[in-house]
Amino acid sequence: MRRILIIGAASAIAEATAREFAGRGDALCLVGRDAARLATIAADLTVRGAVRTATAVLDVTDFAAHAGVIEQAERDLGGLDTVLIAHGTLSDQAECERSVDTLRREFDINALSVMSLLTPLANRFAAQGHGTLAVISSVAGDRGRMSNYAYGSAKAALSAFLSGLRQRLQKSGVNVLTIKPGFVDTPMTKDFLKGALWAKPEDVAKGIVKAIDKGRSVVYLPWFWWLIMLVIRNVPEFVFKRVKL
Repeated sequence: MRRILIIGAASAIAEATAREFAGRGDALCLVGRDAARLATIAADLTVRGAVRTATAVLDVTDFAAHAGVIEQAERDLGGLDTVLIAHGTLSDQAECERSVDTLRREFDINALSVMSLLTPLANRFAAQGHGTLAVISSVAGDRGRMSNYAYGSAKAALSAFLSGLRQRLQKSGVNVLTIKPGFVDTPMTKDFLKGALWAKPEDVAKGIVKAIDKGRSVVYLPWFWWLIMLVIRNVPEFVFKRVKL
């Protein structure tokens, strides 16, 4: 039985992943902004087999509240073995171009809040000598594109932070997993036209659980995004800057 903290638990990918964990009889603490929604998800996970569920309300931009929520999760579950951080927003690029305040808020949510949560979690896991810190970043962080470079640059910063944290913690027996989904059909992307490259949250969830079980460092989901981003990363800059992406 794993004792798992999920932050951003009401997101489509996080909820689907929690169902995978529940089916294996794990204990889960769900953190998010909406107490009623968390309670509904927790009840469903109990029916699906979760040995224990707990919930906590958190606005991730309330940095001062981070340590308290982590401590509450530890108490509720009797310790922590695994953390999945899954919160985020899909930035309005045009608004970020107009407003520095909007840009800063997007960085707070998509990068700085995650780093703030990971810092005390990393220290706890290093002290206990085991565990997994799994964090959803994005393929958008692999190269800045004009259509979403505000979001992409936040995810790039997060991915770099995770890379360094992974190197730091490997000697302590703690794995850091960077999860890089491509296009996923969720409420956050409801206004996008869907095509062959789009994945379902349930498929991404299965990939996350498999990567955690195998102790992977970085996983692209679905797998073919590794190849797509390999190509995009290697397009020469003089060509790339003339392409509309």
